Amino acid sequence: MKALFYTREFPPYVYGGAGVHVEYLAAELTKLMEVDVRCFGDQDETSNNLTVKGFPYDNPIFDKTDDKLQAVLKTLSTGLHMNADAIDADVVHCHTWYAHFAGIVAKLCYGIPLVITTHSLEPLRPWKREQLGRGYDASSWIEKTAIEMADALIAVSEETKEDVLKYFDVDESKIKVIYNGINLQQYITTTDSSTLDEYGVNKNKPYVLFVGRITRQKGIIHLVNAIKYIDPDTQIVLCAGAPDTPEIGQEMKDAVDQVKKIRDNVIWIDKMVTKEEIIQLYSHADVFCCPSIYEPFGIINIEAMACDTAVVASAVGGIKEVVVHNETGILIPVEQQASAPFEPIDPDKFARDLAEGVNKVISNPELRKSMAMKGRKRVEEHFDWISIAKQVEELYKSLKN
Repeated sequence: MKALFYTREFPPYVYGGAGVHVEYLAAELTKLMEVDVRCFGDQDETSNNLTVKGFPYDNPIFDKTDDKLQAVLKTLSTGLHMNADAIDADVVHCHTWYAHFAGIVAKLCYGIPLVITTHSLEPLRPWKREQLGRGYDASSWIEKTAIEMADALIAVSEETKEDVLKYFDVDESKIKVIYNGINLQQYITTTDSSTLDEYGVNKNKPYVLFVGRITRQKGIIHLVNAIKYIDPDTQIVLCAGAPDTPEIGQEMKDAVDQVKKIRDNVIWIDKMVTKEEIIQLYSHADVFCCPSIYEPFGIINIEAMACDTAVVASAVGGIKEVVVHNETGILIPVEQQASAPFEPIDPDKFARDLAEGVNKVISNPELRKSMAMKGRKRVEEHFDWISIAKQVEELYKSLKN
């Protein structure tokens, strides 16, 4: 058996949950079969059953293209380049819309079965129009075409499966729910705290941690707005970079600058940190906060839980299948506007509720300890890459029959 992965992200260029997923799934699958990864970048390596080749994304031919359309047109160009080399795999497996066009071409030109993992869905990310302009119509079309012509679909949660059935013309029998996973040997509590020293985190004071990109989807602005309601003795560590647009990056800066006027224990790490650094930050955090307004799964929550950290998260999407309310963390309801999907009806109430959840966990050491222990146990029982890779292998084999 040989699988071909098409993906935008692969080490060393990983900036989101989908990239983390691809990295670890590929590593685990290589214990079961050959894996050929074609990605955006300059990678070129072969080791054991894994071959990785990067394809250029920045093409000067698009230098004069409208800024918002460049991402889409460059993506289509890269997708074509990915198909230039011969394909001898038994299945092609695509991750995120950036790779879907490459998968469409592979299925049509090489007759290879197509598998799509739905890490997120364009109809549920309307704010992407801020980033892509009319290119959002193109990305939506690419995603719809790929999903509806796929031979099999992997939904990362039961709710994502329901969303696929709601927004796309797909036979339910083609959809299999396979959760994201985690490397339980790597994501484990560490006593090393050099990263806290490097970024000025006071090890004698509690802190709440956020990890993620600066995007509408991740809801970081709602957490920043909640800071004024969080106990003033609690530090806020925002590990947030890679803004979707310059505008949302500026919005984030303005919000953080404003809150820093009233408290001096807000630490913004404005970059994507290494795994070693983030494991340290998870390990020493008293609470991990995930304020996402749309989240098909939320791999960051299982990373935190694996590192024995209690979670306060919005009760949306797959998060509700990951975090067990009042056991491994606290889920915060989000009442969203019908006219403006994925925006809270009352943003201030959502901010207050986030703060209340954080304060509750911070102020109760026994509760925090219990949630940490149960969180790690839940990750061990449900989100191990070893079992997840075997489920994916079984899906691949079913397409050969």
